[in-house]
Amino acid sequence: MKKQFYNILDYIIKLESNIAFYPSLISLGGLLFAFIMIYLEGLGVSKYLVDNAPLLVVNNIDTARDLLSTFIGGLISIMVFSFSLVMILLNQASSNFSPRLLPGLISNRRHQLILGIYNATLLYCIFTLVSITPHGDKYQLPGFSVLLAIVFMTVCLASFIYFIHSISQQIQVGTIMDKIFDDAYERLSKLIANEKSAEAKFPDTASWQTVESKKSGYFQDVSLKSLASFAKEKKIKIEIAQIKGVFILKDLPMLRYSGADLDEESIDELLNYFHFSKNELVAENYVLAFKQITEIALKAMSPGINDPGTAINAIDYLTDLFALRMKKLDNSFLFDDDDNAYVSIKTVSFEALIYNVMAALRTYCKHDIIVVQKLFMMLEYLLQQAEAVDVQYKKTIIKEINNLYQDVVNNLQNEADLSVIKSRMMRLKSQNKSDFTI
Repeated sequence: MKKQFYNILDYIIKLESNIAFYPSLISLGGLLFAFIMIYLEGLGVSKYLVDNAPLLVVNNIDTARDLLSTFIGGLISIMVFSFSLVMILLNQASSNFSPRLLPGLISNRRHQLILGIYNATLLYCIFTLVSITPHGDKYQLPGFSVLLAIVFMTVCLASFIYFIHSISQQIQVGTIMDKIFDDAYERLSKLIANEKSAEAKFPDTASWQTVESKKSGYFQDVSLKSLASFAKEKKIKIEIAQIKGVFILKDLPMLRYSGADLDEESIDELLNYFHFSKNELVAENYVLAFKQITEIALKAMSPGINDPGTAINAIDYLTDLFALRMKKLDNSFLFDDDDNAYVSIKTVSFEALIYNVMAALRTYCKHDIIVVQKLFMMLEYLLQQAEAVDVQYKKTIIKEINNLYQDVVNNLQNEADLSVIKSRMMRLKSQNKSDFTI
């Protein structure tokens, strides 16, 4: 029962990122409210208000029908225009920055809520219009419901103004990178806070039983609480063999476990805790933030866009994220009550992460001396931070500085530019007394 609850909870969390989730809930609320008002009108709420507060009631049938018809047509026009703006945003983000940004932009909760408000008001107006009887006196007219429709339409207009403001901000690359950075920083901080010990010991898994994937797809997430509950119940240890975000082919090893063989039913249950998807969100996988920000920098340095300023801003965000990533251990575990590791989670190492980022940036930015200097500044800052964190991290950063220096020297022809880079390397070597290539 507990594992089923965790699975349902994980499913709901994944459903939240769907663009139709909140609009569907709010639209359903608008529909239910329309039926509630129809019921209250049947009890005579408008008749009571006509006698006691006539200003709160629209008591003319033709006026009520004209208002509701105008609202319905206007709302449809607003929704079409808003949808067009969203498509423009997605198209520009995909062409100018990176297609990987689209899932994060689509899952923008504010835009989902605004779309839900439009839909809910539209459904409310439609059913209120249908409830107006063709013939009858003013007391049969749902006058109070019509007044509420006016209020809801006013809210829709305010939401539309806010939507225009929001979409104009969302289309800016600075806002996009800031959102990616915030999500990744929050995710990384949470992972660091949950880490227990750097001295965790985990057995060698080479001889463990292997469970292979039964389908292909991008490994998006795993229900860790359900997996932990399963491991405790079966009294086994588990190693997750794949890294989140990678594309897993059918029959590749998904995990390894110790102990007796599991039956087919238990293996199927175990594999159900792994979620596959075509979309990735930074809030679930911080590594995606490094990929997205790097791709924004690379696109900015392309000849078609040629925007070094955006690349420099992207490097600033990457510097802050790398500094935070160095505080996280390369190995992640789940612990039991006695602080014994019983689930090992494979993660992207710091060395692999910074190499992949720097390899791409070196390739596309080595011709620009301004961006190159920014990259050196990033690596120098990380080198200072690594002094107090991990010796291995320091060696990794020194290796990346040497790689960057080699690419720059082989690419730049101007002696003035080369002298700037060489003097920077000489200073680094004298300060750190490390093996720098000069």
